[in-house]
Amino acid sequence: MIARLASFVLIAWALGFAIFCVTLGEPATAATKPTQAIVVLTGGKFRIEHAAKLLGEGKGQRLLIAGADPSVRKEDLVRRLGGKRSLFACCVDLGSESVDTRSNADEAKRWLERRKFTTLRLVTSDWHMRRAQYEFNQALGPDYRIEFDAVKTEPGLMTLFAEYNKYLLRRMSVWLDL
Repeated sequence: MIARLASFVLIAWALGFAIFCVTLGEPATAATKPTQAIVVLTGGKFRIEHAAKLLGEGKGQRLLIAGADPSVRKEDLVRRLGGKRSLFACCVDLGSESVDTRSNADEAKRWLERRKFTTLRLVTSDWHMRRAQYEFNQALGPDYRIEFDAVKTEPGLMTLFAEYNKYLLRRMSVWLDL
């Protein structure tokens, strides 16, 4: 009986992992409506560059870079992104209160409330989008319209393995009310 249950759990986990791997987050389409805010989560290649490009194209009014290291300054980002000083001066906020995806969502919620924004575009890596989407939906609830815009990457098997397990653990902890 225990062997059957363990086999069932292992098969369910493996099928879920396979589905997770082939259904990574997608970039937003050109038809995606502009939002008031763009929130980008740090920690992956090309996320900030993509978010800054969206802001420059008018896809959002203001950008929050959530989870920024406290030592990072806007000047550092201006140098890294090759200019755009006026864009960063007027319309970019660095959030350094968060350390993980869950606290990114909480930090973004406080920022959105202060600015009275109700629509946002969430930018993160394709492999990270499912968990980020879950955390933001948990933190923000139905009062916000969220557009999801994943940055395409080529994640390795270990990245996918770790992210899938983090996602499952987070879903279980919410389900168990931990």
